[in-house]
Amino acid sequence: MSSAPTILTFDSGLGGLTVYREIVKAHPAARHVYVADDALFPYGRIPEDVLIPRIVEVIGRIAARCQPDIAVIACNTASTIALPALRTQFPMPFVGTVPAIKPACSASVSRQVSVLGTEATVSREYTRALIREFGQGCQVALVGSARLASLAEAELRGEPVADEAIATEIAPCFLDAGGSRTDTVVLACTHYPLLLDRLQTLAPWPVTWMDPAPAIARRVTDLLQGPSNGPSAGPATAIFTSDRPLPSALATALSRLGIDRTGTFDSMTVSA
Repeated sequence: MSSAPTILTFDSGLGGLTVYREIVKAHPAARHVYVADDALFPYGRIPEDVLIPRIVEVIGRIAARCQPDIAVIACNTASTIALPALRTQFPMPFVGTVPAIKPACSASVSRQVSVLGTEATVSREYTRALIREFGQGCQVALVGSARLASLAEAELRGEPVADEAIATEIAPCFLDAGGSRTDTVVLACTHYPLLLDRLQTLAPWPVTWMDPAPAIARRVTDLLQGPSNGPSAGPATAIFTSDRPLPSALATALSRLGIDRTGTFDSMTVSA
């Protein structure tokens, strides 16, 4: 691509920032737009017949305004249910987010792997199909967390999150089957790497935490036929679908990532 591209990164909330920061490393000269559908966060318990048209509508509005060259759906739930509809509706390429089961099972020495995701992600047939196809003989435990994404958002917003709350959510990942212990945990929600330091500290024993963000960034680079090098295009634009004010800690965190909340979003009817 001869000119600097516009890259759209979309998530239900702030978890996609873990993907965004990897994309920016490879494409510092690109124009970056980050969209958080925080008016409907979290997505996990929203019915699919509500969620799919909602995601299509949000992406459609942003695409009309920003004319992205590529869109990254930095959300496991949105990717597993909405990508077919998005690819039908819009001409730009889409990069989705799926649980990193294949590399996790390849890397596991003990052959004991856990997939830590939202309740919606781990319950979907899509995830089970990935295990059947790429499990490579590993014992794969599916662990659905009801609270971890919200805890990650709270921490990023500067709210206190107790160690006990995080430890409770990750405890089912750690299995010991006759001395063969879990050695790899797939982070199947883009929010979870926001808590990576806490996860490492609170784990009952050391494991490899598989973050899909670097692989997503590589796929973006492949589709754009190379990195976008050169001078920075300036601060990225963050667009939130709610009009809630940003806590100061979150505004600071966004600023550290080179993001300004300069975008606005037309009011939408939120039905769920």
